[in-house]
Amino acid sequence: MTDWLPLPDEIAVFARDEMARLEVPGVAVGVLHEGRVYAGGYGVTNVDHPSPVGPETLFQIGSTSKTFTATALMQLADEGRIDLSAKIRDYLPGFRVRSEEDAARLTLRHLATHYGGFVGDYFKDTGRGDDALGRIVAKMANSRQLVPAGTTFSYSNAGFYVLGHVVATLRGIPFEAVIRERILAPLGMDHSTYFAEDAIVHSVAAGHIRRAKGPRVARPWNTPRSIAPGGGVISNVIDQIAYARMHVDGGITPGGAQILKPGTTALMQTTHASAGSMCDTIGISWMLDGDGEDRIVKHGGATNGHLSAFELMPGRGFAVTVLTNSDSGREVRQTVADACKRHFLGWQPAPITAALNQPDVREYAGVYQAVLARLEVTPRNGKLVVIDASPERQFSERQHRPLPSEPAELVFTGTDTTAVVTGSRRGERAEFLRDSSGAIEWMRWDGRIARRVD
Repeated sequence: MTDWLPLPDEIAVFARDEMARLEVPGVAVGVLHEGRVYAGGYGVTNVDHPSPVGPETLFQIGSTSKTFTATALMQLADEGRIDLSAKIRDYLPGFRVRSEEDAARLTLRHLATHYGGFVGDYFKDTGRGDDALGRIVAKMANSRQLVPAGTTFSYSNAGFYVLGHVVATLRGIPFEAVIRERILAPLGMDHSTYFAEDAIVHSVAAGHIRRAKGPRVARPWNTPRSIAPGGGVISNVIDQIAYARMHVDGGITPGGAQILKPGTTALMQTTHASAGSMCDTIGISWMLDGDGEDRIVKHGGATNGHLSAFELMPGRGFAVTVLTNSDSGREVRQTVADACKRHFLGWQPAPITAALNQPDVREYAGVYQAVLARLEVTPRNGKLVVIDASPERQFSERQHRPLPSEPAELVFTGTDTTAVVTGSRRGERAEFLRDSSGAIEWMRWDGRIARRVD
């Protein structure tokens, strides 16, 4: 395991204060700066059976797992075995979604940049066998097309199941074995895994659901094997920084092993399409904000009671990861990551700048619906307020219901573009998308498009 230094006291105090403010039981933080690794763990792994969180404690990292899938895909590109512009059916001839036209048109790049256009939040447990991934991709034959493939950024978990199936099919071994042999093992990430039975022999954080009487342990702990390419990695901050370092250093490990060609890591971190809500633009799985040496290359994740942040600044040789074990960790993961950037780099976030001419908000008010999302957008004192009334995702906790989401107030920053100025989503963005007649048809929130239904 990588040698590491303790985080500065300033970061430790800040992290503990944020944990107390938002009732997050445990947080782990890792930083790469000037070639040195800093790490710390705070709080407890489990409120029912508390053990201290340390840098070695394992958390579910959620959707940052998509970047592992993309890394494995780009290893195939380095070998000349795939082309990002090629059709999915060139590698999976039986691939189907409900729209035959779109199934035939979809490319690897469409899915790696969240431009698939079909329903993306699909979580189905297809068992523990090696065929779990192939089975969920086969079930996607019923996936409804929301917009034509290649036209609109809308965050998609399901698209990465397909990419993971491509990787496993071309390698001829289970997806998790590909990641272990070609990424985790060469990087010395010997604690990271996709399987609960591997994790349990180490220090492991339980997820938590925040209730009025405090956090409660979330069950079930594991996520379905079928969603592994979209969100299955279990890791700690030491292993995460080893992975970050490889992407910052051009695909080379500290020992000189080549995971990706240097030009390939750069390609992954280059804008491939416009985006929205989650980021300015999108690379190959990486979300991109800003430009120049302060450009942020990022991802994050959320599972049942685990929320995480993972950010690189390759131009500054910097990376930070924050792992939390509570559904209230959404805000903590970002405030702590930002505190690390301030401390080590003197970085400051760009302020939210409201447009001089705010539109008539009544045009935007209404209900916006997706398969797993319901957004109630209402005018209040001349501004828009969003109430997220979305149901829980299918693999979520059954015993404890989370606290209702607090309303989020929006300010318009441009034509049909907004930023959240209150609550745990402060600083996040949302856009309204229009149809060919100019009427508002969609709202993009948390990266996903939801259709106006009122």
